[in-house]
Amino acid sequence: MRTQTVERTVVDGVSVIGSLSPSRASDFMTCPLLYRFRVVDRIPETPSSDAVRGTLVHAVLEDLFDAPAPARTLEQARSMVAPAWDRLKEAEPQVEELFKDGADLAQWLESAGGLLASYFALEDPRRLEPAEREKYVETVIDGGLLLRGYVDRVDVAPTGEVRVVDYKTGKAPREFFEAKALFQMKFYALVMWRTTGTIPTLLQLMYLGNEEVLRYSPDEQDLLATERKLRALWTAIERASTTGEWRPNKSVLCGWCDHKARCPEWGGTLPPLPERETLPIEPAVMSPAESPAAAD
Repeated sequence: MRTQTVERTVVDGVSVIGSLSPSRASDFMTCPLLYRFRVVDRIPETPSSDAVRGTLVHAVLEDLFDAPAPARTLEQARSMVAPAWDRLKEAEPQVEELFKDGADLAQWLESAGGLLASYFALEDPRRLEPAEREKYVETVIDGGLLLRGYVDRVDVAPTGEVRVVDYKTGKAPREFFEAKALFQMKFYALVMWRTTGTIPTLLQLMYLGNEEVLRYSPDEQDLLATERKLRALWTAIERASTTGEWRPNKSVLCGWCDHKARCPEWGGTLPPLPERETLPIEPAVMSPAESPAAAD
């Protein structure tokens, strides 16, 4: 069995053993074999229409704040959907395959407009001036693990309080699953704390699928616990890398997995591990299938 060691590289002069984003950390916690398929094998995935719609809505909400405050209306946001779709097609031509079999593009674009209407039901962007949008954040924690990702929006109050906002185009999770949903936000809060020395005052998840908002105020103990969890997670990834044992985790989520046909839990045959001997550092730029919006 081919095994891999963990590559060490340098980021801003700091020796790094590997990297994690919230999406890839979630992959490993959901199913180590899924992590392998995405990070080690880098097997291309076909983005779903829901995932691409999430990317589209995120793009519109980012660009909406370029307009003067009085012009940030629902009508303006709806008018931005088609141009954003054109830009997405140009950047990722494969997304057009979603509609090659006669799927109703117009209805799909209208559903994106419906999600934007849900956003306007939750807050009025004319009253906001975000400090950052699609902010790339990264930090290297003790041990050499690089944490990085993109934050949808950062708001800073005149009094200095920081709010981290993430848009979700799906529905809010049931209470039992809220901790898993907040993991992504605690990840971002940890990175921002380590880079700025300030813990964000509020983490806010906006679920456009059913117009609900999940809010959480983290403290130092929360973020230290998140850091410990990420270190333990990377230790498990290193172990899987050196042993070659990327264990599948069969669950209801398998029904949405692109790799079900090659998973041994479903009668598939694993492809051989790539020839390279090192576990790659995951790329910072993600396709629509890999983006946080794809997990909404």
